[in-house]
Amino acid sequence: MPQSLSKLYVHLAFSTKHREPLLLAPLRAEMHAYLATVLKNQDSPAVEVGGTSDHVHALFRLSKNSSLAGIVEGVKTSSSKWAKTQGRAFVNFYWQSGYGGFSVGPGDVEKVAEYIAHQETHHRAVTFQEEYRRLLQSYGIEFDERYVWD
Repeated sequence: MPQSLSKLYVHLAFSTKHREPLLLAPLRAEMHAYLATVLKNQDSPAVEVGGTSDHVHALFRLSKNSSLAGIVEGVKTSSSKWAKTQGRAFVNFYWQSGYGGFSVGPGDVEKVAEYIAHQETHHRAVTFQEEYRRLLQSYGIEFDERYVWD
């Protein structure tokens, strides 16, 4: 086959270092837009980017030429550097070192995009830690609680 074709959707989730609530308005909307731009520039266009003051979710189509780890490194590095330029309060901005990447079938893209778009409502009742544990469990990902958070 001379052509390489793929259409892989990924639901990515990660938090600020120690889940510090640094992504307040209007920075949060700007961060989401920035993340979408970084993804687009890596040939992994975003379907939806959202989150709350302490974490982000991104649903995107993974480039056929990139690894998930490479995309995440680019997104986190670039956006962390950008955040540090947004004022004195963000000089020490960092993302947590880990992330969760979850496969999304084409039939679930709309549902996951809707879920990401309504993060603020969702997190009135559920913390990021609870949400993340549920995602890991629903995908059957084994994890050690001692090493999930930083």
